[in-house]
Amino acid sequence: MNEADLIAACLAGRREEFRHIVYAYKSQVMALALNILGNREDAEDACQDTFVQVFRHLAAYDPGRSFRTWIFMIVHRRCLDTIRRKKRFSRFFQKAAWENGPEESKGPEPAAPGGVVDASMLSALRPKERAALTLWANEGLSTAEIAAVIECAPSTARVYLFHARRKLKALIEERKKTHGTLGAR
Repeated sequence: MNEADLIAACLAGRREEFRHIVYAYKSQVMALALNILGNREDAEDACQDTFVQVFRHLAAYDPGRSFRTWIFMIVHRRCLDTIRRKKRFSRFFQKAAWENGPEESKGPEPAAPGGVVDASMLSALRPKERAALTLWANEGLSTAEIAAVIECAPSTARVYLFHARRKLKALIEERKKTHGTLGAR
């Protein structure tokens, strides 16, 4: 059964067919969420929320657009919601800690030696930059498709991608200076 048939079957009331949609997109949705959020638990929650939203709003899907891009747009929104919620909680806990005295804080995890991009490097990027880079590098989306997912103009998507790549390059260069050449282990 192709994608259009699965969507039609779900809309016709055959809810069990939705599992095929989940199965087809679960790894891509999880990869995007994990790359944006950098935390497996939050990414799993975002994935679950994404598929709930897809199921609830399947009737609103426009068949003239890419279904894959539509799903990526939803997971991107869920991830941004998670980031906003965590910032609000973080501000609350920082204020509470300040009122109750200083608290020991952990620094960022040390970066792995070599030129491999790791979670600490991705966390240096803004959420939209991480999303653009992930969609481009992992999913092979064009800047027009990235723009549709993160809801901006294609030129803005190119700017996010440019900044993300420039920042990662600077971080890799810094790591090379600190840890030696890329090939040294």
